[in-house]
Amino acid sequence: MTTEEEAREFIAAVKKEHYKANHNVSAFAIGDKQEIQRSSDDGEPSGTAGIPMLEILKKRELTDVVAVVTRYFGGIKLGAGGLIRAYAGACNHAIDAAELVRIVEQTQLDLTMAYPLFDNVSRFIATSGLVISDSVFTSEVQMTVFVDTDQVSQLMQDLTEQFSGKLTMALRDKKLVEVDI
Repeated sequence: MTTEEEAREFIAAVKKEHYKANHNVSAFAIGDKQEIQRSSDDGEPSGTAGIPMLEILKKRELTDVVAVVTRYFGGIKLGAGGLIRAYAGACNHAIDAAELVRIVEQTQLDLTMAYPLFDNVSRFIATSGLVISDSVFTSEVQMTVFVDTDQVSQLMQDLTEQFSGKLTMALRDKKLVEVDI
């Protein structure tokens, strides 16, 4: 979710799916620095459900995320402390079970080289923690790697120094990718 509207649509979809539930408590944090934060107790006593969930999202520094905890009343009154623990705990458990990712902008870097350099450049790329996404072998070798945009300049400098300027480098398109946390 990257907008408040998307977050609200998601919450509405969960409420529609669980329309017989007593409560669909929600919280969301949107923006790189959690600029948009909202929560709803959805009928639970004020401050006992949505705010504890929002605090979990903030504490775990999650962004562009929506959490909805659905509760069907089972005949046991939890009290304020019990509600806070239940909703915050459910939110925490869901986050622990989720596969969290970080969104990173990467730039395509095309490297062109003579055949004798291929193995050494491949090793250098691998030891830099990068993956070769494509290699084309014609009269020369063209290799494509995707690099975090904020690291492109340093990598290009390192490649130039390591291989004495014998590589041709070209920057191409940028893309957003998910990187496991």
